[in-house]
Amino acid sequence: MLLLIANGPMQTTAAFAAVSTGTAIKTLLQVKPSATLIAKIVEWGISFDGSAAATPGKVELIETDVAATVTASVAADVTKLDAEAIACGDPTTNLVQVGTAATGYTATVEGSITAIRNLDPPQFMAPTTQFVKQFPLGREPMIQVNKFARIRCTFGTAVNAYAYMVLAL
Repeated sequence: MLLLIANGPMQTTAAFAAVSTGTAIKTLLQVKPSATLIAKIVEWGISFDGSAAATPGKVELIETDVAATVTASVAADVTKLDAEAIACGDPTTNLVQVGTAATGYTATVEGSITAIRNLDPPQFMAPTTQFVKQFPLGREPMIQVNKFARIRCTFGTAVNAYAYMVLAL
C-alpha cells in the first residue's frame, strides 16, 4: 500500500502551508513507521520558493534512532494513494506512528543525534529549485522499526519549502 506524508497539515480551503527552512539545521518532515513493520520510501521530494538564485542549501534524507520534536501529524495528514491503503482504514492505528516524537513536521528541537544512516546522498540545492526522486523497484531505502526517517535542511538564508515522502508498507 502507498501513503503520502508531507511537511504540514492536510490542505482544505487554503493552499498547503509551506515551512521555513531556517538558517540552522532543521527537520522539515519526520516519519516513524509502525512498531512492527518496516516502510520503504518509494519517492521523496522537496521544493523551495526562493525568488533568486543564491547559495545552495544542504538537504538530507536520513534515518536515525533519535526523534526530533515535531508538530504531530494526524490521520488526515496521511494521504492514501492506492486502493489497498484506502481499504485499510486509519493509517495511524497500525502503519504510521504519529506524535511529537514520531511522525510530524517542522521540528522545534532536533535531539542529540550521534549516528545516522543516509537513505539517499546529501544534496546541495538552490533555493529556487525542486527535487523529486523515485527509487527503482527493489532499491527503495527502508525505514527500520523504531527508527525515524527525516528530511533535513540547512540554508544560509531561510526560504519556504514543501517536502514529502511516499511510503510503501
